[in-house]
Amino acid sequence: MEIVLTAERTLMSNYHGALFLGFMGCAPKNLIPMPIFFRFLFPPVGMDKKGALVAPNGTRKIEAALIERGFETIVVPPEKIEKFAKKAKAVGITTNDPLGLGPASSTFSGKYGLVKEESYSAFCFKELLEKLKKVSEAKLVVGGAGAWQLADEKTMQELEIDVVVVGEGERTAVEIFEKILKGEDVRGVFYGDLVERIPVNRRATVGGIVEIARGCGRGCRFCQPTLQRLRSRPLEDIIEEVKVNAEVNRFATLHAEDVLRYKAKGLEVNKEEVLRLFSETSKICKVGISHFSLATVAKNEEVVSEISSILGIPSKDRPWLAGQTGIETASPSLIREHMPGKVLPFRAEEWSDVVEMSFGICADNHWVPCATLILGLPGEREEDVLKTVELVERLKNYKSLIVPLFFVPVGKMRTEKPFSSEDLKSYHWELLITCWKHDVRWIRVLANEYLAKMPIVSRFLLQKFIGWAIKEGEKRIEKMLKVRA
Repeated sequence: MEIVLTAERTLMSNYHGALFLGFMGCAPKNLIPMPIFFRFLFPPVGMDKKGALVAPNGTRKIEAALIERGFETIVVPPEKIEKFAKKAKAVGITTNDPLGLGPASSTFSGKYGLVKEESYSAFCFKELLEKLKKVSEAKLVVGGAGAWQLADEKTMQELEIDVVVVGEGERTAVEIFEKILKGEDVRGVFYGDLVERIPVNRRATVGGIVEIARGCGRGCRFCQPTLQRLRSRPLEDIIEEVKVNAEVNRFATLHAEDVLRYKAKGLEVNKEEVLRLFSETSKICKVGISHFSLATVAKNEEVVSEISSILGIPSKDRPWLAGQTGIETASPSLIREHMPGKVLPFRAEEWSDVVEMSFGICADNHWVPCATLILGLPGEREEDVLKTVELVERLKNYKSLIVPLFFVPVGKMRTEKPFSSEDLKSYHWELLITCWKHDVRWIRVLANEYLAKMPIVSRFLLQKFIGWAIKEGEKRIEKMLKVRA
């Protein structure tokens, strides 16, 4: 094959069907010995004559776009890359966090993080590049959610990367591959155009991800997807991808920045289309979700309830439905400055009440929010953080996880200074500890339920790890607090 697609090792695993385990790729790589980590928690994907059995959704989209344009291509796991890259003219790499600068990695690992150790994802990305340098002279084309970290000439030269594609690549990346195959010397950073028609994946994705919509439109200044307008995919395309995943994964994860706004009219939920989406896809296989908005939940309790009913939640096999969501802050002033669209149709001053209302609706309907907070937003004051502490304390009785993340300058805020562990003040530590207590309260319960169907050895190791992580976290927090006392 002249075009070979792959991804770094932390993305090329199906995590035993437990998609949220993928976030452990952002952890410092001294957390668990690598042989154990990658065998029992991040097992490698299988492969047949057509290529990898599963691959990241972004990789599959580029594969589908190339196939539509008539190019032969193959997706291979990084463990097999040497064999296929030798004769390739171009190798495309998908990466979410190549330098460990994303919000999760920069909070917990790397030069900005709480533990000054390289993340698994950053290590694996560099390891993949080293493999390719030894066996191939193919042009390296890198894209994915983390491509922005590589978008400067110095970094590209140091890593010997030829092309970086930032943004949507279904059109732009395909044109680049075409030029490379024609023998053109293509180099540099390219920014992908928004595509109206998202191609249909031919093969299964990691985590059974099926994209139902792209973009958001709420306009949070720190988040690239929310700056893009919402585009929903035709139901027939979604169903086709769900069927593909049902054959391999036996499940599908419906993915959008807010799954409740599928075919929405602005911020108004299109109830008929959303319920039709869940009804039709759940006839094919078990269906989960990736993200939802707390503001949307608060305004559409009936829709949340009907989705749970359609999916048969709760049940013995599925006690709850989990999804990512963003709280970010309880500060009305920070909301007005950086994310006024996030809380609509509510006002910034109502946000704390809206969050608690949404958590209550989720609890009543057996949804589990996995929520994020942002520490160190530009203009943040002590009183802003303390308001967020108060909000987290109000949420303690709701089954959920709340993850505080350091501010990373992306989107419209890319010229701002990143927040790091050195910037933590006493009130930040109060928030971190409050979140820690909340998560310790719920993580064992959630883990036992979430991991119930994992292989027994992997489940045992992860449960032991969670117990160890809780004890180790308490030790490290105590140590850090003593140093700062």
